[in-house]
Amino acid sequence: MVNYDKIIEILNANMVLATGCTEPGAIALTAAAAAEKLGETVETLDVIASGNIIKNAYSAGIPGTGLTGIEYAAAIGAIVAKPEKQLEVINGITAEQLDTAKAMVAAKKVSLDLSKDPEKLYIEVIAKGNGHMTKAIVAKAHTNLCYLEKDGEVLMDTRSPSAEGGKAGIDVREYLSVAKIHEFATTVDVEKLDIIKQSVEVNSIIAGEGMKNDYGLMIGKSMEKEIKQGIRAYDCINYSMMIAAAAADARMAGADFSVVTNSGSGNQGISSSVPAIAIAEYMGKNREELLRAVTISSLMAIYIKAQFGKLSAFCGATVAASGTAAAITYMLGGGVKEMEYAVFNMIGNVTGMCCDGAKPDCALKIATCVNAAWQAALLAMKGIRVQSNEGIVDEDVDKTIANFCLLGNEGSVELDRLMLNIMLEKAAK
Repeated sequence: MVNYDKIIEILNANMVLATGCTEPGAIALTAAAAAEKLGETVETLDVIASGNIIKNAYSAGIPGTGLTGIEYAAAIGAIVAKPEKQLEVINGITAEQLDTAKAMVAAKKVSLDLSKDPEKLYIEVIAKGNGHMTKAIVAKAHTNLCYLEKDGEVLMDTRSPSAEGGKAGIDVREYLSVAKIHEFATTVDVEKLDIIKQSVEVNSIIAGEGMKNDYGLMIGKSMEKEIKQGIRAYDCINYSMMIAAAAADARMAGADFSVVTNSGSGNQGISSSVPAIAIAEYMGKNREELLRAVTISSLMAIYIKAQFGKLSAFCGATVAASGTAAAITYMLGGGVKEMEYAVFNMIGNVTGMCCDGAKPDCALKIATCVNAAWQAALLAMKGIRVQSNEGIVDEDVDKTIANFCLLGNEGSVELDRLMLNIMLEKAAK
């Protein structure tokens, strides 16, 4: 039986507003919390972060600054010192604050070290000033501020194995499956889906910005030029790839626009909403059909990501685009069987695309995954699916998802370690 209230709660818990890449945002939040408790001018900052955080924050643009890098994110967060802004700490930074942050980094007053904590999502910031010291920790979820200390006195400690966002996490698998997602999304009163409406509005704006101005690798704008040159066709597939890539172009380059995230990731928020928005627009779907399609893609991403983990060596666009594939089948008139087939086909295809950090070429990976989502959905609508005797695909779709997530969690540890080593070796040069 579908629990409508609980699923809406799951949507609201896993889709939030963020400015810029979520990893620099989480670093800024942690530094802001440490600085606020310090109550003094911050003289030095020590950032200790997990490999996955370092990997994803290494090359991501910081909105409104033209800067990249963990040290700048921490310095800006400490200078703003408003942790209540959550993942929008950086939003609205003044020129004076930016100059102060640049000066801190230039003076080498911000250090970075790799954490020895086994948690994949871990950020610790130690702030010092005027003889005082504070420590703040964010772990497990990007906004889960779980530890505060000042001058050796513990002010807050909510660390626990189940802590998610400051409270025990909902077991998503208890309330979601592919079949339940289909039933919920096709029968819920869409006027109750406020976060879905917000994601359509907010994420459409950054996509438009990416099509309007030059950002990053300009994947979206390049596709538009190729369409005008007759190299590409102007069809629904290319249109959805183009618009989704443009949103990621803008976000990864540090455009000063918010996004509604999915499962702690802005790019997954884009990948699980913008393609469906673009497809609904191209196909002339009405508002209700649009909201139901985005609900399908968003919930599928949340369902898979809850098992996959917030950070992995595998690219999250593959997860989010599995949701897009499911949403495409809905917009093409398919039912739960076609949705399941689309997910089988996605997992049989793009599993293993690696995540080597948040950066401009994420837009390229998103475009690739949207294209794969179309292939998966179109085959599904013909009754074609990857069979259960092939690779990690099982006869049951939810078991297939579990197999994929097992690889993402346990099988990618060495891949993650090697990629981080390569990136840190580059940084050392």
